[in-house]
Amino acid sequence: MQYQSIFRPNLFQDQTILVTGGGTGIGRVIAHELASLGGNLIIASRKEQSLEKTCREISDAGGRCSWHTVNIRQEEDVEKLIEEIVNAHGGLDMLVNNAGGQFPSPAEHIKQKGWHAVIETNLTGTFNVTRAVFNKAMVKKGGSIVNIVAEIRNGFPGMAHTGAARAGVVNLTKTLAVEWASRGVRINSIAPGVIDGHGLSQYDPAFMKSYIDSVRAAIPAKRLGTESEIAAAVTFLLSPAAAYITGETIRVDGGWSLWHKPWKLDDHNLSNSFDGFSADDETDKT
Repeated sequence: MQYQSIFRPNLFQDQTILVTGGGTGIGRVIAHELASLGGNLIIASRKEQSLEKTCREISDAGGRCSWHTVNIRQEEDVEKLIEEIVNAHGGLDMLVNNAGGQFPSPAEHIKQKGWHAVIETNLTGTFNVTRAVFNKAMVKKGGSIVNIVAEIRNGFPGMAHTGAARAGVVNLTKTLAVEWASRGVRINSIAPGVIDGHGLSQYDPAFMKSYIDSVRAAIPAKRLGTESEIAAAVTFLLSPAAAYITGETIRVDGGWSLWHKPWKLDDHNLSNSFDGFSADDETDKT
């Protein structure tokens, strides 16, 4: 299985790259893309089986890949992982923060445990990895970082927890782009729309069928995105072609964010109007 990248061969020759959540879904395809371009890939997540499988795929295709298990919520685990990578490979040139997770739910049904789990994975986990990589690998040599977030331009009805977490990562991206510019570090984010891939299989099939039908109707491109389209956008931001881009979030969503979200608005009469003139005021309101 040979990955066919749209970018030139050996673009990332001799570059060491960490992709969190690299065993499945978008992370897996990102790892394949970067390895196909000569990168020395390290993938990490909590699931050993998927990591091992993806590494084997990459190796069988002629790429270089190693894997580590890690819980990005745990600061000590992350610090240990980055130390191991730097010691084994002599440094770390690029980071893709792809690990994350969420579940669909109206906000009123999200329990505190579920809220914290999503915030700690998507926001705190991203910060843990990013900070450790900067301090241990990029503070003196620079590097490039890409965060995978979500399309949250107009909020995220149905997933308030991940919308809040991803918005935090978008702001973190802007903040670190300024703080770390003098260290030669660029950091950007990719906001995928609805992507047809492994991620959709994690949700209830009945829910997803109705959801996807409504989503597809709302996307100007009239289709879902592919994992490879996200990987290509990540590759661009990591590459020298994006050398003058930092602190940005690029939406890869087929125009979805420009139209509307498939969240059903119930009919109601609870929106009270305001008029600065009292109802019994007969004076000219002009």
